[in-house]
Amino acid sequence: MTAIADPRATDSEDAPPDPGFLRELWYLVLPGGRLPRGRLVAKTVLGEPLVLGRGADGAPFALRDICPHRGIPLSCGRLERGEIECAYHGWRFDAAGCCTAIPSLVEDQPFQLSRVKVAAYPCREVQGNVWVFFGKDPAGAPEIPRVADVGEGGPRIAESMLLQGPIDHAVVGLMDPAHGPFVHRSWWWRSRASIHAKAKRFEPSPLGFTMVRHRASSNSRAYRLLGGVPETEIVFRLPSIRIEHVRAGRHVLGGLTAVTPLGPRETEIHHLIYWTMPWLTALRPLLRPFVRSFLGQDRDIMAKQQIGLAHAPPLLLIDDADRPAKWYYRLKNEYARATAERRPFVNPVKPRELRWRS
Repeated sequence: MTAIADPRATDSEDAPPDPGFLRELWYLVLPGGRLPRGRLVAKTVLGEPLVLGRGADGAPFALRDICPHRGIPLSCGRLERGEIECAYHGWRFDAAGCCTAIPSLVEDQPFQLSRVKVAAYPCREVQGNVWVFFGKDPAGAPEIPRVADVGEGGPRIAESMLLQGPIDHAVVGLMDPAHGPFVHRSWWWRSRASIHAKAKRFEPSPLGFTMVRHRASSNSRAYRLLGGVPETEIVFRLPSIRIEHVRAGRHVLGGLTAVTPLGPRETEIHHLIYWTMPWLTALRPLLRPFVRSFLGQDRDIMAKQQIGLAHAPPLLLIDDADRPAKWYYRLKNEYARATAERRPFVNPVKPRELRWRS
């Protein structure tokens, strides 16, 4: 078994990435249901202030949340007919960030409104979630990930939660296969006594890796709601996306979890659940508290972790349970290098069976 006493001191491909964020990728900013027509939503993502709204056609847009006139956040203003009116002087901006009106100008004062523009970010809504691109080449960006076999509608359950800690630790927690019986110990999920040996096959997949389809873990009690013999496939892909696809007979349960960096030491986790089982819809009010409790357990353990990490200790990663974490660091480093060198991304993950106890 290989142990890495301090990943920062090993080969660069295993080292945690530079604190800078991967920018040439799409990030899930919020579920679409939290962006109703006529409302502005302010978000800080990747350290950048955003204001989000919906244009006259209902499509979402994202602008830099700073008025170029006197610096007030545009989110302090109001949205009318798909345009933002600044709260300070009434300057107006459309969904593309172009200035459309300056009320203080008189008719004979020459001024080209086209000179005034707020930075606009590529913004799309896919399967009921709003994604924003922060890089320079949206045309060359990978496609926004989707949950297969559930249609184009929005999630049946959408929960978000604030996490204290850097994006890398949040993502490693997202893919950690061994913490379940300890962090998520509960009567409805797993008990410590249920720990047993597991072996799963992993293969490289676009921008990440896949735990190939297998029978759902016997000690994950929630799967029993689906009936039959559920089989699951779990995909991780950059920048911070986990998609679980569970098939139970002719029905599908899909979960998309996205960890979005708000700043250097704060992240937000979004957990979106889709299904095709009619009977689950009736149980939705009962399921939502369990989903929130599950996310809260991750939030609380990360808060405790930050106490130790504040002292910048060396960290120990072992095989096989921590191999997904090592893959994540390699994937992120390779993507950053490929982008900087303007060359194709080469997936560093190789097919492998991993074994651990959980």
